Amino acid sequence: MDIEEKGREIQRTWIRDIKEHGKVEGDYLVKSKTVAQTRQGNPFLTLTLTDRTGTVEARLWDRVEEISRQFKEGDIVTIAGQATTYRNQIQIQIHELRQHTSPSDPTLFQETTPKDIAEMFSELKELAHRIKNTHLRALIDSFMADHRFVSQFKKAPAAKTFHHSYLGGLLEHTLSVCQMAVLISEHYPELDGDLLLSGAILHDIGKIDELTFELNIEYSDRGRLLGHIVLGVLMLEERVKTIKDFPSELALRLRHLILSHHGEFDFGSPKRPKFLEAFALHLIDDIDAKMNGLGRLLKDDKQEGSWTAFNNLFQRYLYKGGSSTEANSKGVDTDGEQQGQRYLFPVDL
Repeated sequence: MDIEEKGREIQRTWIRDIKEHGKVEGDYLVKSKTVAQTRQGNPFLTLTLTDRTGTVEARLWDRVEEISRQFKEGDIVTIAGQATTYRNQIQIQIHELRQHTSPSDPTLFQETTPKDIAEMFSELKELAHRIKNTHLRALIDSFMADHRFVSQFKKAPAAKTFHHSYLGGLLEHTLSVCQMAVLISEHYPELDGDLLLSGAILHDIGKIDELTFELNIEYSDRGRLLGHIVLGVLMLEERVKTIKDFPSELALRLRHLILSHHGEFDFGSPKRPKFLEAFALHLIDDIDAKMNGLGRLLKDDKQEGSWTAFNNLFQRYLYKGGSSTEANSKGVDTDGEQQGQRYLFPVDL
């Protein structure tokens, strides 16, 4: 009996539960798809499959051209196969595959924030109530009262891959940035706390239009053409127009907070920070993104021992704990740094 005949008899194997030599059956989202050839010229298919518990690489060796025509990246496929290990990583050898055409629950294929979305949004609103400037408070309240905005803001990821790249990630990241903004404002009283907190709430609002996230996180056409920074400024402009007598200087500073929060041109920032609150917002945003992304990277690394596999984004091995001799056995310094080189990367990958 093949998988077409089995239909509903297939039991889902969550990616996090896949064990070496175990059978794998279920529906998975195709995150990437590549057709290549062996040294003998035979085609094979490499897939990155995902569900809400993780990601795994899979390969198909038989009837490659015929099966490859049946689906594309972003589709859901039903597979049956066997788990093996390749270079210390679990990999699925696919025996059977077909496109899944029945309606599917998107939450089966999308990772979601581990935190409670309703509680996070309630905390964000409580922080917004700290804003004493009447114009800034009216601006933030107008966003919070927009049902379409709130609905998307609660669901959206904060990025495609590196940090908070899961449903609810934008809210989680924004709340964290706001919490740090409050602490920083208390530590540095020369900062305008209302302005910094407002900027923290608004800095990534363009993400709700930059990314699509029904089954897979991808960039929208507007996202690719404009980006979340420009989209966020446009959203701000529309909202400011609805608030009577909104000070032009205050609106200018808010625009700059959004435009400069990536900090450097190399990071896709149209402007670099030009006043204290803009510097603070950039640094807070950067640390929250990196702490989340690095934490997930360390947690998900499958390399045995005390060190992760070499990370191309950071251009170094990362230490998980244990003996300091393992990295030296790889022929690098224990921090994996390449001397004389500086690596830059944006946080919103």
